[in-house]
Amino acid sequence: MGELRSIAAPFVASGPSGVAVRTRLKQLTPHDEKVLRLVGAHLGSLASKDLKARCRDGLEHSAQAWAVRKRELTPLSSSRWAGSITKASHDQWALARRCQLAHIQNLEAGIRTIEDRLSQPIGQKGTKGAPGGYRSRREWHAKSRRLRVLEDRLAAARADREAGIVHVVRGGKRLARTRHHLEAAQLTESAWRRGWEAERWFLAADGESGKRYGNETIRVSQDGEVSIKLPAPLTYLANAPHGRYVLACRVAFAHRCAEWADRVAADRALAYRMHYDAGRDRWYLTASWQTPVAQTVPMDTALAHSVIGVDMNADHLAAWRLDAHGTPTGNPRRFFYDLTGTAPHRDAQLRHALTRLLHWARTCDVKAIAVEDLDFAAEKTREKHGRKRRFRQLISGMPTGRLRARLVSMADQTGIAVIAVDPAYTSKWGAQHWQKPLTTTNRKTTRHDAAAVAIGRRAQGHPIRRRTAPPPVHRSDEQGHRTIQAGPGAPGCEGTRPRMPGPRTRSVGAGCGVKVGDQNAQHRSERSAEHETWQQDSLPLSL
Repeated sequence: MGELRSIAAPFVASGPSGVAVRTRLKQLTPHDEKVLRLVGAHLGSLASKDLKARCRDGLEHSAQAWAVRKRELTPLSSSRWAGSITKASHDQWALARRCQLAHIQNLEAGIRTIEDRLSQPIGQKGTKGAPGGYRSRREWHAKSRRLRVLEDRLAAARADREAGIVHVVRGGKRLARTRHHLEAAQLTESAWRRGWEAERWFLAADGESGKRYGNETIRVSQDGEVSIKLPAPLTYLANAPHGRYVLACRVAFAHRCAEWADRVAADRALAYRMHYDAGRDRWYLTASWQTPVAQTVPMDTALAHSVIGVDMNADHLAAWRLDAHGTPTGNPRRFFYDLTGTAPHRDAQLRHALTRLLHWARTCDVKAIAVEDLDFAAEKTREKHGRKRRFRQLISGMPTGRLRARLVSMADQTGIAVIAVDPAYTSKWGAQHWQKPLTTTNRKTTRHDAAAVAIGRRAQGHPIRRRTAPPPVHRSDEQGHRTIQAGPGAPGCEGTRPRMPGPRTRSVGAGCGVKVGDQNAQHRSERSAEHETWQQDSLPLSL
């Protein structure tokens, strides 16, 4: 048996640092849509040129080069539009650099795995901790060729990173590749073109505190009036003073509308983004702002009463409530969702499941939810899992990072703390120690339900194992407590065992059986030794 890895201590996840709410721009006139398309296309072309210039600078970028690019964009738009465009270019370049580093690390992990398996004899059995050799000479030869391919890719990626070269596609690489597979995507060329152009438009503006309504470029008043600052070449389309265009529709945010209204009234910074959904033919407005990070609740305070352990799976969340001693109470709950389809659909399914989970937690008056600190970034490679294609697709489709981010953001409004625990051995040990004891004739406990119990107990600081029974030196009770279900200070833990009449056998319970009332039938000497006194007879005098 291999050595178990160390278990990291649980911690309370920090709260969100920002808020984003979205609403739909309804009842737009054809002229409004025309203006938005022209502004988005014009600013999108400027953003593409600026991103190209930022990528060309690479690692030689400086604040002076940034100021030069901004001055070049200002006559073609405005000073604030230029600031938003250049900032978006910097963020996209930085994101591409982080993705490039993750790609290099993925290639290095794959190369190490292939080299290790190639060094082992063909047919060598593997273990749970490390894979063995390849199963046939043909597979060994194919993997040796793939090793050379990965090494070439790694050399090219390292050379690009050292030179500061990144590969970025405005509009998305996936949508760009879809152009060559329109039949498989069930799209026409015109429909693809509309979506491609919409993704490359730029209609986003950063906020600024102290300015009217918190944003001078895209302005939304308290009564929902939306106006935008037109770029210099499109000022002839203005229908309001100072080169502004006011939309005919009014907007209202259904979520966090009070917070948004307070910031608008106080002229605090608000960032806005307009987005066109080509598939639905709808326009949306997203408002976002930063919030001070709230101090995390101490662990002891969060776990003062009870906790809900949550195990994430491919199609549902398995949850179970545990009391302060780590004992499961009630019945397990399962919150199902569907992670197929588009990304917005998957995100909505996850939000609905988390909403039901939080409602149940509030009903139970629980102040803490324990989840696994999962990260499948380095655990879904092709070389690690080999032929387990369905398993790789399964873990790739599980939005582990988004689950924790969504749960933390949604739980922050309800006063519920989110505790992240180490995911090591939770499913294995939970099934080993809790699945069978919690299964009854009316309740079938699954492996995922048992894992939820293990997660909750780890968050509380209890071992996952139900009982620890060290071998006693002798029959006395000098070893102390043999159970970890309750602490030494728990009331009633030192109480004596109540006397139960009847035989002490495993086959017949106390007070049960056919001859339970006839105690003499249990005694071979025809005497009820349990209910009658015993007295030694005197010795005969003849002896």
